[in-house]
Amino acid sequence: MLVVIVAMLAFAIDVGFLLIAKTELQRSADAAAMAGAWELREAAPRSNNIDLTDEILTARLQAQLFAAANNVCNASPSVDLNKPNSSSGDVVVGHLADPTDPNCAMDFSDPGRFNAVQVRVRRTSSQNGEVPLFFARIFGTQGKSVEAQATAALLNNFEGFEPPEDGSNLPLLPFALDVATWKGMLAGGGTDGWKFNSDTGKVSPGSDRVREVNLYPQGTGSPANRGTVDIGPSNNSTADIARQILRGVTQADLDYVGGELRFNSRGELYLNGDPGISAGVKNELAAIIGQPRIIPIFSSVKGPGNNAQYTIVEFAGVRICEVVLTGNSKRVIIQPASLLVHGGIPGTGEPRSSFLYSPVWLVR
Repeated sequence: MLVVIVAMLAFAIDVGFLLIAKTELQRSADAAAMAGAWELREAAPRSNNIDLTDEILTARLQAQLFAAANNVCNASPSVDLNKPNSSSGDVVVGHLADPTDPNCAMDFSDPGRFNAVQVRVRRTSSQNGEVPLFFARIFGTQGKSVEAQATAALLNNFEGFEPPEDGSNLPLLPFALDVATWKGMLAGGGTDGWKFNSDTGKVSPGSDRVREVNLYPQGTGSPANRGTVDIGPSNNSTADIARQILRGVTQADLDYVGGELRFNSRGELYLNGDPGISAGVKNELAAIIGQPRIIPIFSSVKGPGNNAQYTIVEFAGVRICEVVLTGNSKRVIIQPASLLVHGGIPGTGEPRSSFLYSPVWLVR
């Protein structure tokens, strides 16, 4: 009987140690996946098209670093960088069309849309050594292979916005830009006369390979072709627009447009507009130079002045570089800018947003 009791106790000790090892492996995988995914979110456009080549490599390195920082059985585990990005590798980077679905398959066809990092941390005979056993050695078993896997992701495609759960405002400017100008800039149009310093948050004259366009161009042929959009009470007052520039769009503003801004089944959203950008908000616009904001992108506008209706087809992250709203050369110069947003409604189909990202979370 005593032999049986000792055997059961030995078995319990080994099983308990394996469970501890499994927990520590999972902790290491979770931390590594989260760290890697955050690196993808940190991608700031060095050109108008997002190229994640450097960020993907940095994501792998961060995953490797954070995996090693979480000991498993008092030893620092190593993971292979898996630069070829094999789906069976230790660090896998790809795209999840719907990160809210734990069963969503990872896609590798478009690195520019990568938004997820999967990490596997192992204690096997070929990687970090098996988890050592104690009493099982009596029966010739020296150790056992154990592994854990985690996937972290972020949203980089939104079909609209709702009031953030944390009670904050949406950093959305009530100014719309036409899709032709936006796409033309992404294709290399516009100018490159301003540069952003990420360390200081300041904008200064110079080139940084990020193109710019004028949010308030002249000579368009119609005053309604560029103007403000009403996100809140119709015929926004200058005071309303100034408030939204500085503090964002509130839940009360959204209540006026149905509680949220969401594309319909055709990928369109309709907003009323006003004739143009008033010089009365010059100081407010100047106050946010360098700060990232969201703007709506429209495909068409119907009607003049206060009767204008904009068809919004996309949201984009931008920063203001220059504001001149007096004299004969009025302009509000913008360039693409990466922005962490709350309150985004996940989009799973055609991309409807650019340079906008959610916080990172563990998918599985």
